[in-house]
Amino acid sequence: MAGSMGQDNLGEETLDLVDRWWRAANYLSVGQIYLRSNPLLREPLAADHTKSRLLGHWGTTPGLNFVYAHLNRVIRRDQQEMLFVAGPGHGGPAVVANAWLEGTYSEIYGQVGPDEAGMAELFRQFSYPGGIPSHAAPETPGSISEGGELGYALAHAYGSVFDNPQLITAVVIGDGEAETGPLAASWHSHNFLDPAADGAVLPILHLNGYKIANPTILARMPQEQLEQLLRGYGHEPYFVTVEDPNDTEQAHRDFAAAVDTCLTGIRAIQDSRRGGADGAGGTADDGGTAAGAAGSAAAPHWPMIVLRSPKGWTGPRIVDGLQVEGTWRSHQVPLAEVRTNGAHLKQLEEWLNSYRPEELFDAEGRLRPDVATNAPTGNLRMSATPHANGGLLRTPLKLPAYAAHAVDVAAPGTERISPMITLGSWMRDVISLNMENFRLFGPDETASNRLQAVYEVTDKVWQYRIDDVDEHLARSGRVLEVLSEHLCQGWLEGYLLSGRHGVFSCYEAFIHIVDSMFNQHAKWLKVHLKLPWRQPVASLNYLLSSHVWQQDHNGFSHQDPGFIDHAVNKKAEVIRVYLPPDVNTLLSVMEHCLASTDYVNIVVSGKQPSPTWLGPGDAANHCRRGLGIWEFAGSEVPGEDPDVVLACAGDVPTVETVAAAELLKRGVPGLKVRVVNVVDLMRLQDVSEHPHGLPASDFDGIFTPDKPIIFAYHGYPSLIHRLAYRRTNQDGLHVRGYKEEGTTTTPFDMAMLNGIDRFQLAIDAIDRVPGLAEKHSLLRQDLQDRRIQAREHTRTHGEDPEEIRNWTLMAQKESS
Repeated sequence: MAGSMGQDNLGEETLDLVDRWWRAANYLSVGQIYLRSNPLLREPLAADHTKSRLLGHWGTTPGLNFVYAHLNRVIRRDQQEMLFVAGPGHGGPAVVANAWLEGTYSEIYGQVGPDEAGMAELFRQFSYPGGIPSHAAPETPGSISEGGELGYALAHAYGSVFDNPQLITAVVIGDGEAETGPLAASWHSHNFLDPAADGAVLPILHLNGYKIANPTILARMPQEQLEQLLRGYGHEPYFVTVEDPNDTEQAHRDFAAAVDTCLTGIRAIQDSRRGGADGAGGTADDGGTAAGAAGSAAAPHWPMIVLRSPKGWTGPRIVDGLQVEGTWRSHQVPLAEVRTNGAHLKQLEEWLNSYRPEELFDAEGRLRPDVATNAPTGNLRMSATPHANGGLLRTPLKLPAYAAHAVDVAAPGTERISPMITLGSWMRDVISLNMENFRLFGPDETASNRLQAVYEVTDKVWQYRIDDVDEHLARSGRVLEVLSEHLCQGWLEGYLLSGRHGVFSCYEAFIHIVDSMFNQHAKWLKVHLKLPWRQPVASLNYLLSSHVWQQDHNGFSHQDPGFIDHAVNKKAEVIRVYLPPDVNTLLSVMEHCLASTDYVNIVVSGKQPSPTWLGPGDAANHCRRGLGIWEFAGSEVPGEDPDVVLACAGDVPTVETVAAAELLKRGVPGLKVRVVNVVDLMRLQDVSEHPHGLPASDFDGIFTPDKPIIFAYHGYPSLIHRLAYRRTNQDGLHVRGYKEEGTTTTPFDMAMLNGIDRFQLAIDAIDRVPGLAEKHSLLRQDLQDRRIQAREHTRTHGEDPEEIRNWTLMAQKESS
């Protein structure tokens, strides 16, 4: 059965205040969708008072306003810090309306004042050219989740409360959103929430019955089945059903009782884990075992609300003879022809007047002081909470000097070290220094990606049963692992936007699962950067490993480097892509990324032992430049032009490029080979296109304006051409990279399958430097034979030839 609600203590005066606030928010919401002038109906409503293009979503809006009004009541009563997340963010009119009623909107946007003129501008700008979007976008005070693309609200909410013990995030989940995969997984999030150190989430599942044109699954599901589903997810649901849309008084009383009961339950769970009360009221499994006690199967059943109310509540009930309120027809604009249909215009005027605006706003158009008392004060206003403008709360990470973890390089290319294992020790120290504002997120791959050193100072957080065989599981921890990339992304976004720092470590191929979530976050940052009132937030850092070139346990399904291609479509001021070639450059890049703000940083690194190229100082300089000529690897003559440029980006392409240069030095004495390594991929763009781009003169100075360029790239070759399309020597650029040839095979066989191996790169140079093909046809033939021999060796012995597996630059020099 659903949980029983406590005694209703909502007095008539409080009930009336909440209702008037709700009516005011509804009035403002309708005005935003329809009106461009005459905001308080000082004169009879005329067609030219309305907008020519009616854009917006009414259906979910009155429910959002209803919830917001009630949350304000308990915030004022309890002085509770609360964040509001609108899952159906297309109900943007509601979030904007409440921000204006609370005064926050006018404080931020002075042209939208708290009076009639400001109200007119509030209405005019909504979904209007040069105005604001129709969703709970970055422009909306109090929002961290736009809600345009559905599915992420609950994950964002949990991310916001991690390490925020004083915060409760109330998240409204629309029943359309509840049908999405990410939201379905998000119900498990409480298993990763530590009641002792984290805040709490109050999910409010809003069932208004319909999406754009169809009923919703959960709204049509029998209530007993829905209750079982939610309880199975680990929640204690409290159902509030608006049986009679006209009986708003009863709706207010029922919902107020549900909110009070849920807050009591949340505090009981928290007290049981924080050394307060004995947990009375906190619901647990296993016959009431203390919620989440170490080693037990118990985990708290967190309270939540299921609100059933009509879609388009309080709006037009019948339009043109068809039922609208309580149906899918109210989803967007219930009255679509107010400029051309007199009956629609009359209905709109009656609809607006049904909220009795004269009781809500004074002669100057300001919210009446008695209604305004429903708003909390200062930062307790949900539209003004610093938790929704995380840059106000962000403190820079205490970063350990990476040099203390860097490796000495006596000679380039002579030792092999796993970059990710070394990075793990540095990340361990990052966590140790930042135990309250840094977390590592990943889909069950922290150890697989060789970051297991972090478990020396922390655990993986987990609230369900912990067995003796389990390792590094605890009720609290800085690592969150769940086999859902959507949850990792959503939690991290909520964590960052509320003022903290983190890293998302993932297999390279499967980061594609969150392509669309990345899109939304990148769009958010693009707008956020242009809003002076939004303060800088920590960058979203992707650490991608187990990459395309090193899939020893897996095959074709795990081979896809295309997330980079997807990411660079976004605005240049937001996107950064790094391909560190060795351990020290990886450390330097990660130090930079964790100190940065307002970016999406993508870092790709292999986890297997790989050659070390640069010592700590040289690595730092190389990363600051973003690319550079590696004199030790080439054979050019100072003061003279090179004959060919061998360029590379990515750890495996770098090994093959340096080895190819070595083959050419031995096989073509006197050939002037320049080796260029690129660690910051965006340096390839022109400075006019990306802040990290190289000026044309610098690019030509490094890559030459007319010599052949053989470029071995980590990912799909077309991206390099795309980034460098403005460059002088575009016609001389020949790119090798991944071309969708993959399987479970050896690393060098993977390189050969895709043509980035050392033999093929050397052959490419011979083919493209004028005169070499004719003079060195025997060398070219020998390189082809060696490719064939290496392929045959893998088929016979199941591994790469020893001279490939254990290749070192020094060994090649000694043999030359």
